[in-house]
Amino acid sequence: MKIIDVHTHGIGGYDTRTTDVEHLLKIAEIHGSYGVTEIIPTVYPATIKIMRENLALIKKAMEIQESEPVLKAEFCSSKYGDAKDCRPARIIGAHLEGPFLNLSRCGSLNAMTFIDPTEHYLDGLIEGYEDIIRIITISPELDGSLHLIKRISDKGIIASMGHSDATYAEASAGHKAGAKGITHLFNAMRPYHHREPGIAGYGLLNPDIYVEVIADPFHLHSGTVDLIFRAKNHERIIIVSDSIKEAKIPATPVSTNEGLADIHGKLLGGSTTITEAVDSLEALYDRAEILNYISTNPERYLHG
Repeated sequence: MKIIDVHTHGIGGYDTRTTDVEHLLKIAEIHGSYGVTEIIPTVYPATIKIMRENLALIKKAMEIQESEPVLKAEFCSSKYGDAKDCRPARIIGAHLEGPFLNLSRCGSLNAMTFIDPTEHYLDGLIEGYEDIIRIITISPELDGSLHLIKRISDKGIIASMGHSDATYAEASAGHKAGAKGITHLFNAMRPYHHREPGIAGYGLLNPDIYVEVIADPFHLHSGTVDLIFRAKNHERIIIVSDSIKEAKIPATPVSTNEGLADIHGKLLGGSTTITEAVDSLEALYDRAEILNYISTNPERYLHG
């Protein structure tokens, strides 16, 4: 069974903001040691030059994995598959989280790196890497975004809406323009309001659009996770780690110094692998169903 994480920035001291390809291979190894079979390293918004350098390194890591024998991971902590035969996760492309994002919903990302959604900037960003870019997160409400979403989709790249202040109608327009998913539902987006459900409400209610869910114990209240699992079409839920360099095992919250006592405290990113998230949820939900959220559903999202 494939277990796919479509949104990970890093883990265990390594992330995609690096000039050393070995760091990307270590990210793959650590995820693999927890039973994840495929990952899509996610690039932070930065200057186009830096993002292209990140893409070049991801492409190099993919080429190394293709050309060299896949060695067993140094350690294996997973109950998924044969623990004696742990393999690094295969890097299957790149996810660009930005830079066409809304300043007001930057979350922990550097808003100074966000730029206007224009064809000129898009072409300058992705030229030569169209073959490895699988997903681009974009805010649909920005001027020019709908055109860019269509252009991204026409290139065979998934447009995912996120870091967004979109209204329900603006999210619907983004979906109609070609957006296929919503990045980490409820996080870094307009909150649900009874008079304006916003992009979060659209993600819950539209049966066709995919939604990423960070199902660690910190990003979403257990009641919010339950709401998603009850309301959302089960075939369109994808659990992601959104894990970052600071993520450690066992899981601990990764926050700014604002802390977690306040619900408005800012989280830097995810702190668990997707298999750990499933393991923590299986006491409350059907395990076979939850496994679909990290296997069948992301596979369909990428290839369906």
